[in-house]
Amino acid sequence: MESHVQLPSSNDVVVNVNGDPAPTNVACSPQQHQKGKERRDTLLLAYKTLGVVFGGLVTSPLYVYPSMPLKSPTEDDYLGIYSIMFWTLTLIGVVKYANVAIKADDHGEGGTFALYSLLCRHVNIGILPSKHVGLNSTKDFQKSTLLARFFQTSVVARRLLLFVAMLGTCMLIGDGILTPAISVLSAMDGLRAPFPSVSKSLVETLSAVVLIVLFLLQKFGTSRVSFLFSPIMGAWTLSTPIVGIYSIIHHYPTIFKALSPHYIFRFFWTNGKSGWLLLGGTVLCITGSEAMFADLGHFNQKSIQIAFLFTIYPSLVLTYAGQTAYLIKHPNDHDDGFYKFIPTSVYWPIFVIATSAAVVASQSLISATFSVIKQSVVLDYFPRVKVVHTSHDKEGEVYSPEVNYILMVLCVAVILIFGDGKDIGNAFGVVVSLVMLITTILLTLVMIMIWRTPMVLVTLYFVVFFVMEGVYVSAVFTKFAEGGWIPFAISFILAFIMFGWFYGRQRKIDYELNHKITFETLEELLADRSVQRVPGLCFFYTNIQEGLTPILGHYIKSMKSLHKITIFTTLRYLLIPKVAPHERIVIKKSNLKGVYCCVIQYGYADALNLEGDHFVDQVISSLTQHIQNSQSPENLSSDSQEIEETSNLEEARRAGVVHVRGKTRFYIGLNCGWFDKIVLRFYEVMHSNCRSGLPALGVPPQQRIEVGMLYEA
Repeated sequence: MESHVQLPSSNDVVVNVNGDPAPTNVACSPQQHQKGKERRDTLLLAYKTLGVVFGGLVTSPLYVYPSMPLKSPTEDDYLGIYSIMFWTLTLIGVVKYANVAIKADDHGEGGTFALYSLLCRHVNIGILPSKHVGLNSTKDFQKSTLLARFFQTSVVARRLLLFVAMLGTCMLIGDGILTPAISVLSAMDGLRAPFPSVSKSLVETLSAVVLIVLFLLQKFGTSRVSFLFSPIMGAWTLSTPIVGIYSIIHHYPTIFKALSPHYIFRFFWTNGKSGWLLLGGTVLCITGSEAMFADLGHFNQKSIQIAFLFTIYPSLVLTYAGQTAYLIKHPNDHDDGFYKFIPTSVYWPIFVIATSAAVVASQSLISATFSVIKQSVVLDYFPRVKVVHTSHDKEGEVYSPEVNYILMVLCVAVILIFGDGKDIGNAFGVVVSLVMLITTILLTLVMIMIWRTPMVLVTLYFVVFFVMEGVYVSAVFTKFAEGGWIPFAISFILAFIMFGWFYGRQRKIDYELNHKITFETLEELLADRSVQRVPGLCFFYTNIQEGLTPILGHYIKSMKSLHKITIFTTLRYLLIPKVAPHERIVIKKSNLKGVYCCVIQYGYADALNLEGDHFVDQVISSLTQHIQNSQSPENLSSDSQEIEETSNLEEARRAGVVHVRGKTRFYIGLNCGWFDKIVLRFYEVMHSNCRSGLPALGVPPQQRIEVGMLYEA
């Protein structure tokens, strides 16, 4: 028996028991329900960004004023400094990053490298080898502009653009060294106010211990404690502006008159060169803003914009206003510009929140550094290091033991050697200003060559931000000898490593393309009666797809054999974040019996987490499917051929699996130019000391064979 309930129509009036009209519940449409769910998800993501994206930016009040070399500052000086910080946060934070840069994503990924890959995909101005060119579906070359044609015809310009993109990436790694050092040191410095007997060296030692513990915990991943990140940063983001408002009311209620830009002009007119030098400290107010763009892949545009515009930006404006209001009344307290403005009644709760927030900010930059290194390794821009995935749910959560311990040593060294917050602040200023300037340059190229933005707007954008950030860069470079050289040296060394590794890999691929083995040549080699087809399944790794690696000819001539089933395997990394699962493994059959080609495709945000047997199973499954799909259903002989090929495949698998790769070196002769001699020798040193590419696939050592060969440079 079925029961039917008559729902009221749109014209019916529902009455309650008293006879009065009652409100009707209008059912939400699926579209409205979906929109409501999307809004809730976006707000939840915005909340999570507090703990991941904005850690460095929102904790900047800890060290901005202490980093400034102020000498007998006046009320007008403080008003001018606050005005500079307000307009820096507004123009660079709100306009540039939250509204312009955030839209220049590469399939949802952000950062300087994403900008570079975006340019490569759309305008074809990269110097990447053929194996790095994306799938046909991802090529989107546009009609060239005059600027694009210049880059396409100039090798020097393309190399310079690549080096600039690499330098921006390396500056982010430098940020991963300096943020933990300056954040934790500034937070721990709060112990000295209530306990004057605590020496500066003890604060430095305690900060170093906190960082060592933080780095030693990295191998466990951040999943277990990440749920605490957002509440801690949320508490910090809400508590500091409340203290700021209290300070404004009690010390200088008219502080917001400094929002007028004329205070900036008055500041520079009065202070001249010394005012310009102070910019090296004020630039730290925007530190961490690059993370809005760099961490785009973990969140989305709307969530980052909501979090920044409605929580982070107001919080920073009010906190800096409160600090400045306090310092106007206590002008000589700037060396401890954060803790001195905290009321005594809430000092210890704020100290605990500040220390926790500094650790979270440090963790955010450490995690970002691991992610950048992993992307660079995947795209062959960095020597292979061990990359471990610490979470089954989050692909982006990775850990590298070698990188972790190098970061730890450098962070502790920065604290113990350059313990003065001003010196670390000078170093930090170099990183912050250069990354901003590099992003501005790359964004301008995107506007001209991809977005085709009107030249008036491009010129306005470039002039405003290039001049503004250029002035900041010029100011921080005057502090080069006073700590500013630290990130510059680290970033240039890393950029040289990346460029040297990339150049060496490219030269190897160029050699392989010029000396490749064709299938016709392979057929001739196998026709030799002295060459045997031995039982087993062989994965023969090659860097090129338009033919076979020259190592194959060397191998066959030396070993006089080839396995009955040989799969020429190419790991193909694309300039896109992720490859669809159905495009991951591409199989192609050759005309030779038992010889196949396999391409395994990955994006720079994909996890290369296949393990030995699982990897073999996936390839064999794809190969079996390819064999079945390539046979004609109406042809009986093709059925028997399919059965035979499948049977041979299983028989070869049972006989044993072996993975063969080349262990090649450059022969650097007298005919090489000086550039090749320097860069290729440096590459050989790195190549001799880095990890093999096969362990990334989890291949057991007993299944690996490495074939040595010299390539003439």
